Amino acid sequence: MTDPAPDHPIPDLTKPEIPRLGPADIGALAHLYRAEVYRGTVWRSRLDTTTNWSIVTLGLALSLTYAAPEASALPLLLVGILILVFLFIEARRYRYFNVWRARSRLIESNFLVPMLEGTTESGEWRGLLAGEYREPHYPISMLAAVSRRVRSNYIYILLVQTLAYMGKLVEHPTPATDWADLPRRAAIGPLPGWIVLSVMGIYVATWVSLAALAYLGGGPDADDDEPEG
Repeated sequence: MTDPAPDHPIPDLTKPEIPRLGPADIGALAHLYRAEVYRGTVWRSRLDTTTNWSIVTLGLALSLTYAAPEASALPLLLVGILILVFLFIEARRYRYFNVWRARSRLIESNFLVPMLEGTTESGEWRGLLAGEYREPHYPISMLAAVSRRVRSNYIYILLVQTLAYMGKLVEHPTPATDWADLPRRAAIGPLPGWIVLSVMGIYVATWVSLAALAYLGGGPDADDDEPEG
């Protein structure tokens, strides 16, 4: 014999109901959201600083290289080392920026949006946010951060650097009349020109590959041109 079906469904005691946020909780959450947005804004401005450093150093290298037809193209190669340093500094800052952005976006999409739409919020996001504060982690890897910064800004810096370097080899000290002149002009001291050009080719291919990796990766927040929380 089986028991008759109850008039009301038996609640699932394994999943306790998450209490609704009270006025004090909502006020605290509002202050928390403002703090996360402020943190994201501060770190976002730091990203622009390293990009500006890269542009300034590249401009200095261009000035030295094109100061005279006899000037060496070496500054345009050495500046690539500085640009790489700035890129990794910026990628590290970008990872920090994504910590604050991910938290603010979590509050926006799971609390503010349901409130504006008049729908019921899901309580799961609160557990995710609490876990993030309990054990903070980077939302993206260092490789992903580098790739995104290359695709957003540094690919254009690379383009200017590469065109300026090739233009220097073609035009100075006199306009080249044969492709064979390029390896000879690219030579640096005892280092053959074909080695220098090969290293430059690997350098360019690496940057383009990183930009393609960010473009093909997709996913949430993969496009830095989208509005940021």
